[in-house]
Amino acid sequence: MQEILQNLLNGIAVGAIYALIALGYTMVYGILKLINFAHGDVFMLGSFVGFYAGGYAARHLPSTNGALGWGYAGLVMLIAMSVCGLFGFLNERIAYRPLRNAPRIASLITAIGVSFLLEYGGQFVFGADPKFFPTLVEKHLINFGGVTTTNYQIIVLVVAVIFMGLLQYIIYGTKFGRAMRAVSYNFETASLMGIPTDRVISMTFIIGSVLAAVAGILYGLSYPKIDPLMGIMPGLKAFIAAVLGGIGNVPGAVVGGLIIGIIESFVGGSQFSNYRDAIAFIILIAILLFRPSGLFGKYQAEKV
Repeated sequence: MQEILQNLLNGIAVGAIYALIALGYTMVYGILKLINFAHGDVFMLGSFVGFYAGGYAARHLPSTNGALGWGYAGLVMLIAMSVCGLFGFLNERIAYRPLRNAPRIASLITAIGVSFLLEYGGQFVFGADPKFFPTLVEKHLINFGGVTTTNYQIIVLVVAVIFMGLLQYIIYGTKFGRAMRAVSYNFETASLMGIPTDRVISMTFIIGSVLAAVAGILYGLSYPKIDPLMGIMPGLKAFIAAVLGGIGNVPGAVVGGLIIGIIESFVGGSQFSNYRDAIAFIILIAILLFRPSGLFGKYQAEKV
């Protein structure tokens, strides 16, 4: 029983990171019907911004046992969110907006191109060698009921829940959220009704990129070794989580991320641990075969 609880806790912690990344995929798809394959690399960018901001703070600011503390950790996360939000805005404005009326395959190819630009541009700028994320908060072991965890996992869960809650409030409790849902439901009609669709789309990219930055900081906190290609696998798994939950469905992306994380954790703790990374792709194949719309998605008639 203790082993089950341990794997469950570990899975929820990593699943929360997948869920934060998956939210960016599902929001952009809900608005533009575009799979932004560069989104996983925005997650990488957030980690590296946190690495350099945290490293600068560690060299020039007082620390306790090598850890910066809560205030500086929050500042590092805020810097990463700002940089990734700006990148999300520029990415949409420069790479995707000129292709909005082009065939959908053009935007898809552009997304793959932006992904490669970030990955190999990151190797050029940051260096190809792995970096070790600075210690933002002092690490402590926590034991309860025979289950061992760290304060890092608790931080990941709490921060992820806070940002998921904020996103839920923005979408369902604000005027901008109503505009997002209107654009998602029917782009042309929303534009005719006076909704500033360009602004809504830009803000959607910004919010998704900010969530990816939060995920990048939480990942660096939990798994300190980062490199410019680190966004590939988490990005793919987050995309699978979005498909599993129902691409375009925000609660579905959260549930999908948690499911992927929990299943991975249980597989990693079994005799089939070598297949841990493969399990997400097995889930993708299964969901496409048996329920292509995802767990919470709806089938939509398509005009031909």
